[in-house]
Amino acid sequence: MRNLLPTLEALANPHRLRIIAALKTEGRNYVSQLARDVGISRPLLHLHLAKLEAAGLVTSKHELSSDGKALNYFEVADFCLTLDPAAIVEAAKHLNLEEE
Repeated sequence: MRNLLPTLEALANPHRLRIIAALKTEGRNYVSQLARDVGISRPLLHLHLAKLEAAGLVTSKHELSSDGKALNYFEVADFCLTLDPAAIVEAAKHLNLEEE
């Protein structure tokens, strides 16, 4: 798994865990409603969603509402994280320590 480190970094934040939980529980949602549901500002939510999306944990899709507003919907991506010594050995093969 090449993206183990970004995945672990994304999951290491309590706000991001709450975002994933809200999306999994309530289903896909648009940014404004999700910010209200999670109890954080939209700008902060955008930062967290960007990190989650970069790690492949959520996906987004722009849609038009019935009144013509552009809404960005997010939902949890299908993922399964197996963290065991073998996964760490495989991920370590792809680390570039010069970038760290």
